[in-house]
Amino acid sequence: MAKIICVLYDDPVDGYPKTYARDGIPVIKSYPDGQTAPTPQKIDFKPGELLGSVSGALGLKKWAKDNGHQLVVTSDKEPPNSTLDRELPDAEVVISQPFWPAYMTADRFDKAKKLKLIITAGIGSDHTDLEAASKHGVTVAEVTYSNSISVAEHVVMMILSLVRNYIPSHDWVRKGGWNIADCVERAYDLEGMNVGTVAAGRIGTAVLRRLKPFDVKLHYTDRHRLPANVEKELGVTFHENMESLLKVCDVVTLNTPLYKETEHMINDKTLALMKRGTYLVNTARGKLCDRDAIVRALKSGQLAGYAGDVWYPQPAPKDHPWRTMPHEGMTPHTSGTTLSAQARYSAGTREILECFFAGKPIREEYLIVQGGHLAGAGAHSYKLAG
Repeated sequence: MAKIICVLYDDPVDGYPKTYARDGIPVIKSYPDGQTAPTPQKIDFKPGELLGSVSGALGLKKWAKDNGHQLVVTSDKEPPNSTLDRELPDAEVVISQPFWPAYMTADRFDKAKKLKLIITAGIGSDHTDLEAASKHGVTVAEVTYSNSISVAEHVVMMILSLVRNYIPSHDWVRKGGWNIADCVERAYDLEGMNVGTVAAGRIGTAVLRRLKPFDVKLHYTDRHRLPANVEKELGVTFHENMESLLKVCDVVTLNTPLYKETEHMINDKTLALMKRGTYLVNTARGKLCDRDAIVRALKSGQLAGYAGDVWYPQPAPKDHPWRTMPHEGMTPHTSGTTLSAQARYSAGTREILECFFAGKPIREEYLIVQGGHLAGAGAHSYKLAG
């Protein structure tokens, strides 16, 4: 009936897992704001399985076969001669993840004459040219909130890892050493520090909630101010702009969507506003930061540490300077693709597909672009030129 291209990251180097560390995962029926978790008619996988790589296929293989759809699953996405590019001209649906994004450029839209729907299996649709999607009348959807808490947990882990100098300390153990002075010469307590988030949407607010018990002073900036009762509950200080927040914080975490106005918002100029020795954590998008400015700030000591799991492009080239810069805590883009999160964003992807092919409305909170305009979550999070 339809060709669906699903672009996913590669399987584990030792092969698709035959067993897992745990027998299952907790059942999450709703999120903190009351939004229900995905509700497809059915799923064809066991929650806790590896679904985000090629062999997992987001649990869609049986559904596609039973409904007569051609499902093309690949990790090959780099133009001009990738599997994605070869299959794109007659595809109606493209699915990819932020962790291994299919960059849907204006050029690719021009080639995809039959394209009707793009789905982000996860959250964050900046790898799609939303202007081009609007122009071509293509619906863009994502599984909003499916992995927001996953990312928030990762942010807290990275903050603690940087401040406590965890990674270098662990390295000493792996080397067979017991070098306590080397481990603690850059280790501090988080307690009492000023910690701020740039954007306080679902992820940013979840980070604030998880940090409150650490007895830190919390700060945030966002174009949508939190309700007064939430500010009071968290004891958080609101800043009208990012620059004000950067001047007072010891730790800064970026949790804002990427669009034209936020690209390279962290650069030499804004880094200079920070206290010397600030820690910066970025699990949002790599292009929020000027790549080389981050390297310079770490070498000069303006930043005490930088951690994140987002790069540009993704996957990052082997010579990307963030792999080798000092005092970094970088990982591949893994924060939102735990086995727990995969169960939710795979189920949400199927829910969107079921609605699309049945001619039923896709949940408003899943919509980014529809009918040539930003819609749903997209209207809240993104801006189009003009």
